[in-house]
Amino acid sequence: MKAIWLHQVQLLRGPGAELDLGDALLGADGRLEALGVEASRRAAGLGLSPRPAGGSLLAPVLVDPHSVLDDPWTGQAETLTSLAEAAARGGYGTVALLPWARPWRDRPERLNLSWPAPLQLLLWGSFSRDGADTDLALHALQVAAGAIGLAGGPECPPLALLERGLLLAEAPRQPLLVAPRQLALTSGGFVREGVEALRAGWPIDPQVSETLPLQSLLTLAATGSGQVLNLMNLSTAAGVAALERAPWRPPATVAWWHLVADSGSLSPTAEGWRLEPSLGTPADRQALIAALAAGTLSAVAVHHQALDAEEQMLPLDQRPPGIAGHGGHHGLVLPALWHALVRGRGWSAAQLWQVLSWGPSGLLQQPAERLVAGSRRWLLFDPEARPSAWGGGGGSLAANQPGPPQACAGAVRATGLTAPDQWWLDPAAPGAAAFPPG
Repeated sequence: MKAIWLHQVQLLRGPGAELDLGDALLGADGRLEALGVEASRRAAGLGLSPRPAGGSLLAPVLVDPHSVLDDPWTGQAETLTSLAEAAARGGYGTVALLPWARPWRDRPERLNLSWPAPLQLLLWGSFSRDGADTDLALHALQVAAGAIGLAGGPECPPLALLERGLLLAEAPRQPLLVAPRQLALTSGGFVREGVEALRAGWPIDPQVSETLPLQSLLTLAATGSGQVLNLMNLSTAAGVAALERAPWRPPATVAWWHLVADSGSLSPTAEGWRLEPSLGTPADRQALIAALAAGTLSAVAVHHQALDAEEQMLPLDQRPPGIAGHGGHHGLVLPALWHALVRGRGWSAAQLWQVLSWGPSGLLQQPAERLVAGSRRWLLFDPEARPSAWGGGGGSLAANQPGPPQACAGAVRATGLTAPDQWWLDPAAPGAAAFPPG
């Protein structure tokens, strides 16, 4: 294909920049060749015709601060290759994998996963050996092998072990990611206590399963240890309130599904009930969104946890927790959050990118993503694309992919993360790498 001249597309160049209209030149190899007046000049010199792109948004790629990949090579639910394809189609240029795997990624020789450029795969090292929360893993060796930081498992490690790890601070400049969750306090429930869950008859997970370990973590964070403590997947209004009251507020993430669904909005047969941490009430969801807007929460995580078809057939209370997020229908995360926050709450595009790209980059101690000439780390998002744009699959093998929220629209039509022949730029012909002529 030839280069593409996008005319008057909305440009979101990077953090702190205002959204503006301008032209962009996309190269035949998927690179962003030029922006603004320079793009118009070069495109005209190449004899290209301008293609209207009004309403679409050209922006930096998204960043996922934590997701799960259990078996990278032979997984039935997801592999390294399928996850890369799903992430790329959804506009995610960087994914950071938790050490949750078989075998657990807790030593240097297990931190050998990578993706080809322009995709970036980052790896969290493990706080404890084998993820068992009984002994500390070799922190310094994991960081030397390329781990971006250390992460615990789905629940908070024992406080004595956590305090010892913070005191030793073998990786003092790297973040430590810990879930404010105590499994023993969930009482076997998997939906937060509330009127909606009681009416539906779901097993109840009380708020204290989050708030009690959270208070301990906030106390540890305030001691000023050498390691940067980060909170993973805050999920309740009570947890948000505790974080707001804390004298020292550590960075915290929230999983995307907790922002678009709650126990009052899902049908009993819908995908998305079985999560870790548990799905919250409508009040929990409102509090999480408000905390994101205020900056109390730092980043939105996909926290992709894929299940295979056999696992998905189990009864809900016997099914492993998790929900897929990167792929499935060309990426559901960005359209769902655009619908919930930009359309539903009046957020600006820059506010959304702060929690989906720049905030996660900061948490991972990576440079903020920007639109830069010569880069392939860009995406073109069309907020008006109808759900039919999600047809054809999104690369992921996961069987637990949720459907789009009702009336949700929007799609990533093109990104430099994929080959140009995979772009979907003409609404009349999926797969055609061109906008309809003006």
